[in-house]
Amino acid sequence: MRLCFLVEEHYRHDGMPNEVIRQLTAWGHRVDVVRPGGSLLRMTDLVRAGTHDAWVLKTVSGGPGLTLLEAAAAAGVTTVNDARSIRGVRDKALAAALGSARGLPLPPTYAVALPELLAEVPDELYPLVVKPADGSSGRGVHLVPSPDRLPALLPELAGEGMLIVQPYVANPGTDIKVYCVNGELHATERCSPLHPDAAVRERRVPLSAEVAGIAARVGEVYGLDLYGVDVLLGPDGPVVVDVNDFPSFRQVPDAAARVAGAVLDLARAGGGRTSAPARPQARPLPLPVAIPAQAVARAGDGS
Repeated sequence: MRLCFLVEEHYRHDGMPNEVIRQLTAWGHRVDVVRPGGSLLRMTDLVRAGTHDAWVLKTVSGGPGLTLLEAAAAAGVTTVNDARSIRGVRDKALAAALGSARGLPLPPTYAVALPELLAEVPDELYPLVVKPADGSSGRGVHLVPSPDRLPALLPELAGEGMLIVQPYVANPGTDIKVYCVNGELHATERCSPLHPDAAVRERRVPLSAEVAGIAARVGEVYGLDLYGVDVLLGPDGPVVVDVNDFPSFRQVPDAAARVAGAVLDLARAGGGRTSAPARPQARPLPLPVAIPAQAVARAGDGS
C-alpha cells in the first residue's frame, strides 16, 4: 500500500509516528511524509485521488495538518482518523457540546473568545481549569483557585484565542489515559498536568468496567478509531476531561506494530466509523488491561 503521513515539526523526532512509519516500511509498504508546518505546499497538486491508499494525521492542534487532511478527504482519499471526526475533538468547545449531548460524563464547560469574559464565570464554580480550545499536550492548561487570581492570568491568556473553562474535578493527582488501537483498550495511570510530580511514573493499570465502557463510547460518539481518552476518577465517578486523535500510545505493548496494523486495516476498509448516534451505556464486565472495544459496545446493545 502507499500511505501519506502528515507529520508536524513538533513530532519530527518522536517515536510516534516515526516507529509506525518504520514498521510499515519494513512490511514493504511505501510511506510518503509531508511536513505541513515546514514545507511550501502546492495545494493544487498535493491532493489527488488515487495517489495514496490513505492519509494519516499526526500534528498539533491548530496546525495546518488538519486542513490538508480535510482537503484529502474532499478529494475522495481515505483518512485516518476520519477528518470530520478529528475536527470534532480538536475543537475542545465543540467536543464538550457533542459529548455532553450524547451522554458522556463531562464537566460543565464554558467557552469564551476573550479572556476578560472569564470574569463572568460564577464564583461558586471555582476552582477553575482554563485551557485553549485548540490546545494539546497539556499546553496552556491553568488551574485558577479563586476569582482574585484571575486578573494576573489574563495577559498570559491574551494570545490563546478561544478558551474553555471547567470546574476543577477533585482527584488524587493522577489521571487514567485509555488508548484505543486496533479495537483494543489499554489503560495507563499518569501524573495529572495540574499536579506535576516527577515521582509519578506512567504505568499500565487494570481497566475497570466503568471506565472501559466510557472509553468505548467515546469512539462511538466522536467517530474515532485510533484515539486516547483522559479520565479523572472524581468524587462522583469517572469524568472525561480530554480526547485525543492519534495520541502517543505510550505503554501500549508493541504499540508501533499495533498502530501500523490498525492503519493498514482502516486503509483497506476505506476509513473507519464516523460519528454515530448515542447508544446505551455498556453493562459492567470483568475486563483485563487490554480489551476489545467492540466487545464493550456489544455489551451495551445486547448483541
